[in-house]
Amino acid sequence: MASSNVSMTEATGKNIDATPQAGHNISHEGKEYTTIKEGLAHILVPHGVPTSTDPKLSKEDTQKQQVFYNPIQQFNRDLSVLAIKTFGQDLIQRRLKKHEQFQKKGERKRQRALETRSAEENTVAAETPKVNGIQTTEEAASKKRKLAGDEADEGAVPSKKQRVVNEQEAGHEAVQNDSTGANGERTPWRPPFSILDALSATGLRALRYAHEIPFATAVTANDMSQNAVESIKLNVQHNKLEETITANTGNAIAYMYSFCDKKGYDVIDLDPYGTAAPFIDSAIQAINDDGLLCVTCTDSAIFASHGYLEKTYSQYGGLPFKGEPCHEGGLRLILHAIASSAARYGMAIEPLLSLSIDYYIRVFVRVRKAPTDVKLLAGKTMIVYHCETGCGAWTTQFLARNKVTKNKNGDPMYKYGFAQGPSADQHCEHCGHKTHLSGPMYGGPLHNVGFIERVLAQLNEVDRETYPTKDRIQGMLHTALEEMTFGVKQEKSNGEQQTHVLDPLIPKADPADIDHHPFFFIPSSVAKVIHCSAPPLAALRGALRHAGFRVTMSHCKPGSIKTDASWTDIWHIMLEWVRQRAPLKNAPKKGSAGHTIMAKASATGYMREPTANSEPVAAVAAAPAPNAQANAENAAAAETTAVIDLPAYLNTKFEVKFDEKLGKDHDRGKYVRYQLAPRENWGPMSRAK
Repeated sequence: MASSNVSMTEATGKNIDATPQAGHNISHEGKEYTTIKEGLAHILVPHGVPTSTDPKLSKEDTQKQQVFYNPIQQFNRDLSVLAIKTFGQDLIQRRLKKHEQFQKKGERKRQRALETRSAEENTVAAETPKVNGIQTTEEAASKKRKLAGDEADEGAVPSKKQRVVNEQEAGHEAVQNDSTGANGERTPWRPPFSILDALSATGLRALRYAHEIPFATAVTANDMSQNAVESIKLNVQHNKLEETITANTGNAIAYMYSFCDKKGYDVIDLDPYGTAAPFIDSAIQAINDDGLLCVTCTDSAIFASHGYLEKTYSQYGGLPFKGEPCHEGGLRLILHAIASSAARYGMAIEPLLSLSIDYYIRVFVRVRKAPTDVKLLAGKTMIVYHCETGCGAWTTQFLARNKVTKNKNGDPMYKYGFAQGPSADQHCEHCGHKTHLSGPMYGGPLHNVGFIERVLAQLNEVDRETYPTKDRIQGMLHTALEEMTFGVKQEKSNGEQQTHVLDPLIPKADPADIDHHPFFFIPSSVAKVIHCSAPPLAALRGALRHAGFRVTMSHCKPGSIKTDASWTDIWHIMLEWVRQRAPLKNAPKKGSAGHTIMAKASATGYMREPTANSEPVAAVAAAPAPNAQANAENAAAAETTAVIDLPAYLNTKFEVKFDEKLGKDHDRGKYVRYQLAPRENWGPMSRAK
């Protein structure tokens, strides 16, 4: 008992300059704090604030807890550190190459100057008259004055204009040459890498970035609350990071707009309460060319719900997607808001990683000055016709067309034109129900494959004590990677099964790429439309693959299927499921979406849409009606739905085989792909007071 009292006294007696350690009690200016560790950073939480690092608190505790420290968001912060570190290695590598090129260019200039001066000296020496073999005093003095002038010019400080030109050539505003250390040794040039945590609160993100990203040269932690900034300064002092982190008090929007006419930040992190929409335009102004913009939005009731569509449009410039893929629709709405804001200033975006996580969305976007790529944006922006009240099918319509041609030299170039519309009728072609519009929203790829591979390679170098969410990061990134590759194994740079070393340079994606199959579907929901039992996931995946389609899952929701099959193909497979495996016990009610689909199948057969490269396959016998009564009902329904335009299907079908073995991916690895909420009210908690 005595030893316990001694240890408590020692812990209580710590001051703010003590070595940071988790669980310490710190006394400072008459106030008591508890130290909480996350990653390599430590923050001071005042006594009396109901904050816990345990994510499995009871419902009563969560209602009391404030978000002075929110353990739920550790996944977000762990992922952000790894993503920024991966991006930074790419940026630092490119800056080092530019610096080396500048150094070599300067060395060549100096060498040429020395050679020219040497040649001039030899010429002067050859042409100077000599008396008794000795150069005259006057000529020697003239030569000496000339050499002295050349040396003075060589050692002179360049003008301000020349310095600016030199710095722009090297691609940075730092000192161009290697500096001399205190003992006279040469220290290599260090590329600058600056980060802005625009809405910093306690400064935890800024602390982690400074601690865990070794090449970060400057981190700014900004907050408009003076109390928050005082807390940031206290945490910076306790972590001994005064030389790296600068605390700033100010409105984030005004602060970022102040960088309109000067060099800004390489990375800007926006992690607000609710929407980040008000901060996007100013962040574009403050970010450097080829910079990284990290954005979090927690207002899922706006970007992923149809209850406030007028609010969604005012925030993100588009209408939400209604239905199960609503969170992926939210991702595309947010990317559309960022892309359209950047395009006004000749900036193009490239999504490196876009994730729907728990109750929020997190995107990592590379922003570069590229007016040519901006011209492609209209052709990458889409609206969606969605039959959310009927069968759930959707059709996409891009606003413009980007057509590839060749110029006089044979190099590829783009021509931009209007898209033909509309791509869908006001009634769904499958069930006859009304369709509704969503968007406009971003229609390009959500992720960069090379970036995800490099973040996964970073995971091999970190430990679970510092990154306790490592397993979940690994699972979610593998799922996101498969969204882009459809599970096709990528060739590794080192020839190993697991990549440990990758070139730090992140490959640039084709700026004209679009996603023709942007959303997923849930088998149980599709089965519910026609009132049949849901097919096993492996069986449905196997049927799609057997028919030649690519299949994967979405990171947004477990049990999801993303495929390049059309909805005509999906309904054909589902109808074959009813015929082969799951005869209907109760036919869908007359007038429902399922009843219309079954009626059309009975009257005309449900065939595959013709494609330019498709070849006829053996016909499959038409599906018999489940019973005479259903057959009569379907025939009657076919007459009542005759007004619906039927697509021009082929007279043959592709064979449907529910191959569960083909539908299983045995080599995908055992990863934590989907997080289970560890408690009730899993969310952002109450704002700290």
